[in-house]
Amino acid sequence: MADELELLRSADPVPPDGPHFGDGPLDHNAERRLERLLREPGEGHSGRLRDRPDRFSGPLRDRPGRLSGRLRDRWDQLSGRLRGPGDGAGPATDPHRSLPGSGRPRPVWGPRLAWGLAVTAVVAALTLTFVLSGPSTTPAVAAPRPLVIESGSTPVPLDRLAERAAAEAADGSPRSRKGTHVQSWSLGMSDDKPPITLPEERIVRWRPDGSHTELVVATDPRHPGRPVLSDAAGTPHLVDDRHVLLDRTYPPSWSDAPPQSPPPRDPARLRAYLMEARFTDTPLTTPELLDAMATLLDHWTLGARESAALARLLAGAEGLRPVGQVTDRLGRRGQAYVNDTGGVRRMLIMDPATGAVLGLESTLTEPEPAFGVEEGDVMSYSAWMR
Repeated sequence: MADELELLRSADPVPPDGPHFGDGPLDHNAERRLERLLREPGEGHSGRLRDRPDRFSGPLRDRPGRLSGRLRDRWDQLSGRLRGPGDGAGPATDPHRSLPGSGRPRPVWGPRLAWGLAVTAVVAALTLTFVLSGPSTTPAVAAPRPLVIESGSTPVPLDRLAERAAAEAADGSPRSRKGTHVQSWSLGMSDDKPPITLPEERIVRWRPDGSHTELVVATDPRHPGRPVLSDAAGTPHLVDDRHVLLDRTYPPSWSDAPPQSPPPRDPARLRAYLMEARFTDTPLTTPELLDAMATLLDHWTLGARESAALARLLAGAEGLRPVGQVTDRLGRRGQAYVNDTGGVRRMLIMDPATGAVLGLESTLTEPEPAFGVEEGDVMSYSAWMR
């Protein structure tokens, strides 16, 4: 691969520091190298380059204002042969598109790079591939497997768990605290790259004066000390474990609207609170209720009484069935409750003693070839802590 990249570099007929632009003629060496790239399969390197249309399509054409006339025709010929039939540029990626059934935007990155960045991008991609899938090492940032129900474990109905939560909340301790501590994994997808999993940890703490701090680090507790994949800069890249992605202090602010306002301790009032947080006055479906719950837990660390109200509310959710005991990704034992809707399985994990929500996992129950994901792939996972 290195020799092919070198050929691409050296065959550039108009280097950035060169004296010729527009229709300037090729010198002897550039002409010879360009001819070498245009040879038929089996000669030189052109055959191997054409075998990688996914790596070399697009950027060769995206250099406006530099090539014209006979020179542009030659580069168009090269680009077309490397691109292959039917491989058009396609529409730009919409950063707000989301995977069907997810309810949350998916992280994406654009499919086209300028020619000046093409070689760097290919080298980075090869380095990333080697680091993540080297033959002699375990992948550093592999996608998490779906949580597995422990064989022989007894499912605990949600209404019984809600009764336990109410008993634990009798003394009112612990109390709710504004802010959150959450470890999350999310599936990042692109139209032209394989899906990747982005693990992050976020801690939000509020102060008495209404200001708050937010700390976000790239880390995966399943592989402590190992590199972590991040796309904080817009392009997937490896960073050191515990690399700080965001460390910010926000000025004082107040709001009496959910989810900024304190959550109620009554199930009926909590239902109305979550509906308002989702800007709707219609009853929430079970997937919507679970998504609203996740939004709440991303803003508040619930106290015992609020957790009991949430457990009672969830106990009345349609299609949320107990399936048994699991160990979550932070090593905590919990009871799992599953809802299957719209090709997505949502698994709620709750503390069997207190009824507090420990985590929420979303996995695909149907493949989505257009997004490069398969049945059983984990779309997202959140693990909340005190």
